[in-house]
Amino acid sequence: MTVDSKSQQPLHIAVIVVSYNTCDLLRTCLQSIYEAGPVGFTPAPKLTVIVIDNASHDGSPQMVAADFPQATLIALDQNIGFTAANNRALTHLGFDVRQETSPRRHLATSPRRHVATLPPFPHSLLPDYTLLLNPDAQLAAGALANMVDFMERTPAAGMCGARLQYGDGAFQHGAFHFPTLMQAAIDLLPIAGIRGAQRLYDSRLNGRYPMARWRGDKPFPVDFVLGATMLARRAAIEQVGGLDEGFFMYCEEMDWCLRMAQAGWQTYAVPGARVIHHEARSSRQIRWTSFVRLWQSRLRFYGKHYSVGAQFGLRAFLHLSLRQRTRAAQRRFARGEITGQELAEELAAYRAILKEGESVNG
Repeated sequence: MTVDSKSQQPLHIAVIVVSYNTCDLLRTCLQSIYEAGPVGFTPAPKLTVIVIDNASHDGSPQMVAADFPQATLIALDQNIGFTAANNRALTHLGFDVRQETSPRRHLATSPRRHVATLPPFPHSLLPDYTLLLNPDAQLAAGALANMVDFMERTPAAGMCGARLQYGDGAFQHGAFHFPTLMQAAIDLLPIAGIRGAQRLYDSRLNGRYPMARWRGDKPFPVDFVLGATMLARRAAIEQVGGLDEGFFMYCEEMDWCLRMAQAGWQTYAVPGARVIHHEARSSRQIRWTSFVRLWQSRLRFYGKHYSVGAQFGLRAFLHLSLRQRTRAAQRRFARGEITGQELAEELAAYRAILKEGESVNG
């Protein structure tokens, strides 16, 4: 795959990486951007790489400054979250991140706007495409060119994603249908071990696209792509604004793709673009905090975009599931499988989610 710039001028592609205590993975990610990223372009693209570090304490900022001086490093003194950090980078690039579409209602506090610590680029230097790439993601040779080539040939596409695979080579779903109550039920209620459970997990009922779509190289339209790898068109960002900072982390990609769809843009998966996703090591570092934030974001997404009936259904499934999980945790504690501290942390997470559901919808 070769991308030939229509104007014979190099395409300007920005890559934003938000890091938090993933130093080794971040190094691999940045190496792939500089080594594999330009493969397949004629002429080579102008790459602007921005690393936003959310107050890591594992030496990540120092590593970037020492090993990748060509990257723009914005080291923050506090963790402002994945969404706000990406908006900080978009602002630095010159984009206006204020949302241009009006949701039905906001059920959380208004998003905070963070002013970049470095002066923004002039508007005329806005990138043609902006790639949001997780620090635990690694571009294969030609992956970026595949995505950009598709976007160049498909002017209606505002966003696209890649085919993801885990570090061991196993396939990972990288695009999904927008969530439904059936999907919530599959996620929340215990079906593991039931005959046919794996087929259900991989089915349309659980938001998945058919494996046959991923096995070929033909791009196909999707509702949203996973936030690990998202390539957005300049005009689409200019029209809808940046990410919604009401989502500290999780669901921000669903919201962004939905707002783009509401503005008339299409989102696609590009199976020919391969990206290795070592998946969420930073999230595993703070298991229960991440679990709470996931469900806070899902509740907010439903509150922002879905009907009152759908919100009620999600809360009902959530209450039922968390009651079951609470009893299961208490039984594990009684059997000596977890400590009192572990039990307390787990139950505190469940209470926080239930409280969020009441405050968001009350």
